[in-house]
Amino acid sequence: MRKIYLWVLFVFAVQLFQVQVVAQTNVADEVIWVVGDEAIFKSDVENARLQMQAEGQHLNGDPYCVIPEQMAIQKLYLHQAKLDSITVSESQVMQYVERMINNLVERIGSREKLEEYWEKTIPELREEYREQVRDNQIVIQVRSKLVGTVKITPADVRQFYNRIPQDSLPFINTTVEAQIITMEPKISLAEIDEVKSKLRDISDRVTSGETQFSAMARIWSQDKVTANQGGQLGFEGKGSLVPEFAAAAFELNDPTKVSRIVETEFGFHIIQLIEKLGDRINVRHILMKPEPSPAELSAASLKLDSIRNDILAEKFTFEEAAPYISFDKDTRNNNGLMVNSKQDPPSERTGTSQFEMEELPGDIAKVVDKLEVGEISKPFTFINSKGREVLAIVKLKSRTPGHKANIADDYQSLKLMVEDQKSEDILNKWLMRKIKETYIRIDPAWQNCDFQLSGWVKKD
Repeated sequence: MRKIYLWVLFVFAVQLFQVQVVAQTNVADEVIWVVGDEAIFKSDVENARLQMQAEGQHLNGDPYCVIPEQMAIQKLYLHQAKLDSITVSESQVMQYVERMINNLVERIGSREKLEEYWEKTIPELREEYREQVRDNQIVIQVRSKLVGTVKITPADVRQFYNRIPQDSLPFINTTVEAQIITMEPKISLAEIDEVKSKLRDISDRVTSGETQFSAMARIWSQDKVTANQGGQLGFEGKGSLVPEFAAAAFELNDPTKVSRIVETEFGFHIIQLIEKLGDRINVRHILMKPEPSPAELSAASLKLDSIRNDILAEKFTFEEAAPYISFDKDTRNNNGLMVNSKQDPPSERTGTSQFEMEELPGDIAKVVDKLEVGEISKPFTFINSKGREVLAIVKLKSRTPGHKANIADDYQSLKLMVEDQKSEDILNKWLMRKIKETYIRIDPAWQNCDFQLSGWVKKD
């Protein structure tokens, strides 16, 4: 299934480049492909090609063949999405858009440089990317639905491995297994009261009509994904929201009112209703996180250092300590063992305890990289998945050096390769059938291609 995400990332890059360079080319436009009732223009392909060239990206094959074919394939998937009523939530779309904007800013250096480079404001870029992101998220869902659950047997894996020539075996990068114990520093009641006081003040100002909730969200909310959207989450069901937040949000009936202050694992929120639609709701929120003081961080660090010393003195083991001491609910019932949850795109190690170094959270990776197997780090701070500053100690459980794949050590990786292959076979069969059923016309000048799929060129 990893190839599904990589393929969609390629198509997204193509579409993104169309947006970004359209003003930089002077291509005489014409329709070169028609797929159903959708057209692909020469300028679409040329703009994508030029930008990919500027970015130093390499395509396997003629770009004037590869790019329009991938665009056509996406149009087939999007048509199927309409038939199956597949949609994505606006909040999910905006999360991806914001992540993409942040990646571009990081690559270019600043938001100002990004705006200068593309001669557009961040809001303009965000709006342009939204449709591309939405389409690609829909394609991911369509492909996943078509593939379903692929079942692989050990015999399938052995046959796959035995068919690969020894000099063509895939190289498996260095991976590590790490265990972690985290500790959240205490936060003073005074700090919590100050956060609540700020939220009450904002709530009073909004309720009195002095200001708008969305304006306050842009200024004050510490939810970076939604702050730039005035705190708006987009339509969500109860199941996709944390329980405390969902309970308060679904209590709201008046868009002019502001909710009570709600505490969740992310911090403290106030919420404003935008619209209810059946069992889904669209709200704005402002998130504020009480921060620990330096003294509280120091106290937690000393306590964690004492636990480390007790483990080194063999009073108890790391594995025995984690379930009772660690604040991290995702690892404490697993003796502190971290599980790879990489999702964007998912790694072939997703769901296992194996990590390549770049798949670990950055601050944790820096520490793990310097450890010997069995060694336990000194306490360090990092920002957890909830955006909270916490302390941790980590133990390097294992390190497997990079090597050519073998069935004894790399069964799981090979199994995932077989799953990918079977998934692609299923999708290609579906595409071949869809191509036969769909009206497709390609300009004769664009037909002389070694396409990935056959059947694009209809014979009279």
